[in-house]
Amino acid sequence: MSAPGERPRLVVVVGPTGAGKSRLAIDLARATGGEVVSCDSQQVYVGMDIGTGKVSAAERAAVPHHLLDVVRPDDEMTAARFVALADTAIADVAARGKHVIVCGGTGLYVRALLLGLFAGPPADPDVRAELEARAAAAGTAALWDDLAAIDPESAARIDRNDRKRLVRALEVFRLTGETMTAHHQRHDHKAVAPRYQHVLVGLAPARARLYQVIDARVDAMMAAGLVDEVIALRAAGYLPPLRSQQAIGYAELHAHLEGRSDLSRAIELVKRNSRRYARRQLAWYRPDPLVRWADSPAAVDVDSLRRYLGGHLS
Repeated sequence: MSAPGERPRLVVVVGPTGAGKSRLAIDLARATGGEVVSCDSQQVYVGMDIGTGKVSAAERAAVPHHLLDVVRPDDEMTAARFVALADTAIADVAARGKHVIVCGGTGLYVRALLLGLFAGPPADPDVRAELEARAAAAGTAALWDDLAAIDPESAARIDRNDRKRLVRALEVFRLTGETMTAHHQRHDHKAVAPRYQHVLVGLAPARARLYQVIDARVDAMMAAGLVDEVIALRAAGYLPPLRSQQAIGYAELHAHLEGRSDLSRAIELVKRNSRRYARRQLAWYRPDPLVRWADSPAAVDVDSLRRYLGGHLS
């Protein structure tokens, strides 16, 4: 355990969607007497359960989970707000003598929690207005193309429809003459003292197997009632262009329910976009030399992580 007054040690599970992060986090929590802190930018939203892959009520009853269902879908969740909530949850878990397992799906949130936020230059209204005007005229995908030309690493990590992050990445380049990737490379484990002692455990199944799991997972979500979940969100007034409703699995079904695609096409797009997202997640984590990679939860050395949390292994 951590000494009195010290922040607790963390085991942080990362990797692409469908890799088994939730299963591993639960297994580690059970093995170490711990609790799970979710680090997922979509699972924070109430009413978005099936499409975000939240753990079941039975799993939550067996192992406490934190930072699930903390805001409404029309609330703004930022990395800074997430870190504040996560710090509170981690302190609460540690105060009760429990270990903390962070289950990370969102790379930016994991980075912010462990290393703090890269502040970057303040927003420039003129630059933002120019970029927003380009997106309005040519589509958000045009911003992605612009970013890919100057910063392919950032483009690989940002969804083509994520206008907010695309605008910010292009704005940083316009204002500093350096890419977001260059800034992040300086804001890494070598240059910044971590906010918490931690071990990063990455899950990276073989690509073909991962894609099979992702496709099967989407089919299971549909069978579990994902369309009805989106209908309920629409009935409650949660519609695009809310950021929460642009998440994979939701954006495609909103388009279907608005008559812009049939259901089979929407399902195909959810699978395709989920596979693309998995590639972006891997692109985010792969360059980090501190990640201890495994191809499945069963291949992770749980005993080693238990000793680490107990302060017996660095």
